[in-house]
Amino acid sequence: MTDLVEILTNELKSRGWMMATAESCTGGMIAAAITDRAGSSSVFERGFITYSNESKEELLGVPAEILRDNGAVSRQCAAAMVQGCLDHSRADLAVAVTGIAGPGGGTADKPAGLVYIGWGRRGGLTGMAEHHFSGDRAAVRQQTVSAALQHLIDFMKVHP
Repeated sequence: MTDLVEILTNELKSRGWMMATAESCTGGMIAAAITDRAGSSSVFERGFITYSNESKEELLGVPAEILRDNGAVSRQCAAAMVQGCLDHSRADLAVAVTGIAGPGGGTADKPAGLVYIGWGRRGGLTGMAEHHFSGDRAAVRQQTVSAALQHLIDFMKVHP
């Protein structure tokens, strides 16, 4: 994890970019991983912990229709969270995660371990990934953090 944070931080610094997070199932773990590193204030702008549907609507502007029609754990919600994160921050790059960490809460259609990770850059370039992580709650959350950091690194390598 430390290596991923180091790589991401160096990529952000080299571009003069700031990033922000919008987190549901990880409850701020991505922001914590980044801000654990000394000097993170030069690359981390803010984090939103939007665990409830109401907070997704109020803090990020996720449309109620998305939550009603697709649910909080959906591609559509993750995309709206990324856009809301960018709209409500000064960040150049944003990442959003929403999922079911388990062990309960899953269904046949949306099992525990299902996580959507979205990311985007101010100006419209975005990406999305669906993951099916395994293990207990802590393992799913940790895998989500690692995957989110890796997606940001990969995105930055392709979009300089």
